[in-house]
Amino acid sequence: MAKNETLFQAIYKGDLPGAKAATEAALDSGADPRELLDDSLIPAMRQIGNDFEAGEAFIPEMLIAARAMQGTLELIEPRLAAGAGAERGTVAIGTVKGDLHDIGKNLVAMMLKGAGYQVEDLGADVGAEKFVEAVGKGANVVCISALLTTTMPGMKDVVDALGADHPGTPVVIGGAPVTQEFADSIGAAGFAMTANGAVGEVERCLS
Repeated sequence: MAKNETLFQAIYKGDLPGAKAATEAALDSGADPRELLDDSLIPAMRQIGNDFEAGEAFIPEMLIAARAMQGTLELIEPRLAAGAGAERGTVAIGTVKGDLHDIGKNLVAMMLKGAGYQVEDLGADVGAEKFVEAVGKGANVVCISALLTTTMPGMKDVVDALGADHPGTPVVIGGAPVTQEFADSIGAAGFAMTANGAVGEVERCLS
């Protein structure tokens, strides 16, 4: 059971006004933004995702839930960033070329900011050259996500390009179809199944 059932249900049902109102009320009452994220927002999106896989929800439901999630992230992110403290490094993050899905990437970016990292968000459908450029401008770690199995080979392109131009730059990958075995096979420095896991992998790579 989510700690904030009202927020959980608003996200799950795709109720954007309700989700924003529940988020604002929780934050105003002193709720920890990280706990809202971990205990209500992420579980709600996981539930709608599970329903979709089981044939109990469809693409429209997924899209409106994602919209509600994004609306709450816009409210929570400043609170996380405000308490972040000193910056700990710069992370370039993006969704791999050919993949337009960015909810997971946005969530990881927000969590990284909350953990005190400077984040260079390159967006979705990002080619290897943009990641190389970001590292050339000072990024210490690269994070890449993919939601489609057909775009996963693009992750290897990024790893190879960075290996040629900026050897030693850690690359952390993730996304629904991505596995530890795949990460190992392309030479990625880290793999994470969750947003929190991605932050932990970045910390490990920079330690």
